[in-house]
Amino acid sequence: SIAAGAALAAPFAAMADVDYAGLPYLGGSEKIDINNANVRVYAKLPGMYPNAAAKITSNGPYKSVSDVYSIKGLSEKEKSVIKKYESRLITLEPSAMYVIDRTNNGLYR
Repeated sequence: SIAAGAALAAPFAAMADVDYAGLPYLGGSEKIDINNANVRVYAKLPGMYPNAAAKITSNGPYKSVSDVYSIKGLSEKEKSVIKKYESRLITLEPSAMYVIDRTNNGLYR
């Protein structure tokens, strides 16, 4: 029966691997991890996408959020918009499975 199967599986549910701990900071929370988040996540912050977001995601990794202000070619306008949202940006350890896709916005023609 289904109930018996569920009872057998219940002890194993607690042993399930938890995916990447920084997952909420890839677009599912108020905070954005600038070392791992995809460029499209920045669309949630008016003025960040696409220009400032592209520069953030194509550079790094960053040790601190303030490192983004050192990006070569960052305009004063882009610095200003980053400053506006700085409290929502964090730096977690770069994860190879996310860093590789940071600049791919997933839009194809």
